[in-house]
Order: sequence, then structure tokens, then C-alpha cells
Amino acid sequence: MLAERIHPWFSEHARDLPWRRPETTPWGVLVSEFMLQQTPVARVEPIWAEWMRRWPAPSALAAAPRADVLRAWGKLGYPRRAIRLHDAAAAIAREHGDAVPSDVDALEALPGVGSYTARAVAAFGFGLRAPVVDTNVRRVVARAVHGQGDAGPARTRADLADVDALLPPDDATAAVVSAGLMELGAVICTARAPRCTGCPVAADCAWVAAGRPAYDGPRKPVQGFAGTDRQVRGKLMDVLRSAPGPVGRSALDAVWPDAGQRDRCLHSLLVDGLAEQTDDGRFALPA
Repeated sequence: MLAERIHPWFSEHARDLPWRRPETTPWGVLVSEFMLQQTPVARVEPIWAEWMRRWPAPSALAAAPRADVLRAWGKLGYPRRAIRLHDAAAAIAREHGDAVPSDVDALEALPGVGSYTARAVAAFGFGLRAPVVDTNVRRVVARAVHGQGDAGPARTRADLADVDALLPPDDATAAVVSAGLMELGAVICTARAPRCTGCPVAADCAWVAAGRPAYDGPRKPVQGFAGTDRQVRGKLMDVLRSAPGPVGRSALDAVWPDAGQRDRCLHSLLVDGLAEQTDDGRFALPA
């Protein structure tokens, strides 16, 4: 019943996102999924469009210097995703004839591609029946199916089984329902202010029927950003991205007053392959 309501709702009300358009290739979907991890849609859209113009196929990205890839990633955050996407592009070009594979197992074998991303590309890039589970989908299922205010800690197998049970048998319809479940959680069944009056499944929602009880289970703590190593790493990366060549230590020292934290973060960038040290002791993006 949920699928029967979600399919027409999504077909009529889905946001017009560029990676959802018919002309978008599976490669474009894969790039979007890397970029959208923990990053708002509004920040991703312009950068995704530029990447697809610049690197329309995996081989094009694979041939690009690492430094160019990191500069183009800009301030999307978590730049290790850019490195993993670069590596995935090389693997696709080398092992799959420059065509993104449609098989979930083959997708999961690519660098940086986990269970969620593999299923998302199969569903949204190829229109296949694949249960796609993210935070939004888990929340919709927790409420509509189980009558809970939120989903609580992830349970990979159980979550996949829950979503799989909701999908219709045919590929095309199931792919639309997968996208609809995600959209529903993103714009209607939100964590803090669900709009139940505009929800297409409210009449069948177990949580609504139970009186919308509050969630009383464990919650994952939300980490702040100010003062964290992530902020310091971002500031160091800003210097490296904006410089035309290697920079001296003084340019990096100027971005953060805590020398110990700054040194730790710089070391982590070197270990992660996001920066390199030149023979003369300066620092730069990897070649």
C-alpha cells in the first residue's frame, strides 16, 4: 500500500535535481552520490554540474591530476571522498571499459563505494530493483511501518529487509519507489518537523495512527564543527587549494593558533594522501 501511494506522489512532486533528469548517465548518478554524502543538495548542485561538464566519463576524471580533482571538489567537505571517487573512476575505466557497472556486487568492489552507494547507483542510475537505505528512508520506515518516532541505531540487514519488503517486484516501479521513499524523508517526513498533513502515506502510517509518540530510544550525538580537527583540516586544505604551487610552513601556521592541533591535522592530511611534502620541505596538493 505504501508503494502504491509513494509512486504517484513522487512522480508529481519530486524535486527537479539535475542527477535525476533522464539524460543523466549512471556515471553522473555515481558522482552525485559521492558528493551528497553528508552534504546539502544546494551545495552539491553547482559543483556537480561543473564536474560533469569537465569530466563527463570516468576515464576523463581518472586522467586528471589529483590536485585538480581536489581543487574542483572545493568546499564540499570530507575531501577524501574526492580521492576515492578519483580512484573509482580509474577502476571503472580500467576494469569496466569506462562504463559504470550495474551489478551491486561489482559496484561495491569499486574504491569508496559501500552498500548504500552501490544500491543507489543500481536503482537511480540503472532503474533496477534495489533497496536503498539512508537516514531518511530509515526514518520513513520506522514511522510508517513500525510506529516509532525515529529509527534509532542502524541495523543493516533488518533495514534492507524492511525496505525490500516495501518494493514492488518490477525494476522500473521499484526504482521510483526507492527514490520516493528517500524524497519523502527529505522533504515531508523530516526528523524535527514532519509535515504529516501533506504526506501521501499518512492514512496508512502506523506512527500517525499511534498518535505520533515521541522517540525515546538512543540517539547519535551531534558533533559540533567549531574548533574540531575537521575545521582545522579544512582551513589547511583551503590554503593548499588556493596556492598556485607549494607553500611554506608559515602559510599553514597562520590559519590556526593551536600548534599541536594544527600539526596533528597536517600530518593526517599527509597520511590520507590529501597533501604531500616537497623535497624542500614545503607542502602542496598531491600531484
